Amino acid sequence: MSVRRKQLGEAAGGEGLGCSLYELPSGEESLPYHYHTANEEAAYVLLGTGTLRLADETHRLTAGEYVAFPAGGSGGHKIANDAEEPLRCLVFSMINDPEVTVRPDSEKLSVFVESPPGGREERTIYGYYPMDSNVDYWEGK
Repeated sequence: MSVRRKQLGEAAGGEGLGCSLYELPSGEESLPYHYHTANEEAAYVLLGTGTLRLADETHRLTAGEYVAFPAGGSGGHKIANDAEEPLRCLVFSMINDPEVTVRPDSEKLSVFVESPPGGREERTIYGYYPMDSNVDYWEGK
């Protein structure tokens, strides 16, 4: 994947709010369709056009548009560049910990403790898991 990302919030010393500059070449997407359970995100398109999948709807994105992705299933999102020119956008996110990110299309979830997605601190617990791997509370005490 040739998506470029610069973590602006971290570089500026941000602690509670993240901001990344993404550049998506033609045919690329920011990340797989997902939503966060603890962190709200938002995007502002600086340059180009693309497609936003937001929950169960698809929208056209153009330069100057701002869109919010609330925490939870209603904020599920993916940005894709289906145009010839690059798409550049700022993506803002809260940095609440712990975080569970859900990827409904691939039926996976991820867990991050002590460093949410995008964070670079050491995590005490993290991983990617199939959503159907439920075990009994008392199993394996």
